[in-house]
Amino acid sequence: MRPLTEEESKVFFEKLIKFIGKNVTLLIQRKDEPYCFRIQKNKVYYVSEELMKRSQNIPRDSLASLGTCFGRFTKTGKFKLNITCLDYLAQYAKYKVWVKPTSEMSWMYGNNLLKAGLGRITEDTPANQGVVLFTMNDVPIGFGVTAKSTFECRKLDPTALVVYHYGDVGEYLRDEDTLF
Repeated sequence: MRPLTEEESKVFFEKLIKFIGKNVTLLIQRKDEPYCFRIQKNKVYYVSEELMKRSQNIPRDSLASLGTCFGRFTKTGKFKLNITCLDYLAQYAKYKVWVKPTSEMSWMYGNNLLKAGLGRITEDTPANQGVVLFTMNDVPIGFGVTAKSTFECRKLDPTALVVYHYGDVGEYLRDEDTLF
């Protein structure tokens, strides 16, 4: 595993900031122990520095993964968040959306969220902003990008698109052979 290059860091943190804002610093500067981001085979991992130091004894070819996978870089250099980082996104999310129970399964099958399925949304959420989706019981079920702002959502009809699908917990079942 190696540290991210300057260009990789820029692309990675821009994507992460879209979802958790300035809370990115809370991921790295933790009070319990220091954590860092490392890359292995185009996948970015979030790992404690202690565990990373211990893994130095393992050859790179033998190391499959280490820590929590936050996502991967595509061949074109873009970064795609993985569903495995949902716990951290939900913990530090700046904007949140709560989904009605009738639309939870639709979201977990990979569909976009419509206004009819919108339970609540964080005040002052702008359009094209990364959001984390929760059930009405505050269980994180995925993340996406808003199609409309909070103000615009109030005036929409029930069939209008509110959140574009980006990732959901159903991916664990749909992509279990390629996810890890």
